Amino acid sequence: MSVRPIHLLGSPVLRARTAEIDRVDDAVRRLVEDLFDTMRADKGVGLAANQIGETRRVAVVDVDDGEPVVLINPVIVERAGTIRGEEGCLSIPEIFADVDRAERIVVEVTDLDGRRRALEATELKSRAIQHEIDHLEGILFLDRLSPLKRKMLLKKWQKARKGQTGYLKEVPAGGARDGP
Repeated sequence: MSVRPIHLLGSPVLRARTAEIDRVDDAVRRLVEDLFDTMRADKGVGLAANQIGETRRVAVVDVDDGEPVVLINPVIVERAGTIRGEEGCLSIPEIFADVDRAERIVVEVTDLDGRRRALEATELKSRAIQHEIDHLEGILFLDRLSPLKRKMLLKKWQKARKGQTGYLKEVPAGGARDGP
């Protein structure tokens, strides 16, 4: 449908817990399309609705395994193992850190037809889903780091943003993905 601006670190909407979706309608389906369009244009593997200014409990993930995931009202019902891996975020460009996540999860979601279903994910897909569900709770990957590491990355972010104002990043349409 359309590529939308992405909210950057500092935007209050990123810290808001998103509202449950009562029913899946055409507006929710358009939001999902906008999320996929924006995520792909900005070369990401996941995007949550609050990252484009919508405080609704919707996110998408596509890790190039042929199975894009739509997360409407997601709830993780099972976790197994722990794995550490590098994460970044479209709302905090050029900032990366190793984060511990469950290696395998089972998540219950509502699909685009309004039905609840469970899906299992491992590896990168598991990591991306957990990252996006955190967004829906108002949690950023920086919050999962030690205070020292978080402080160091925030200084790096502030230095990179020196002289820039506002909390929106315009995303040019059409982009190729290159990692989490």
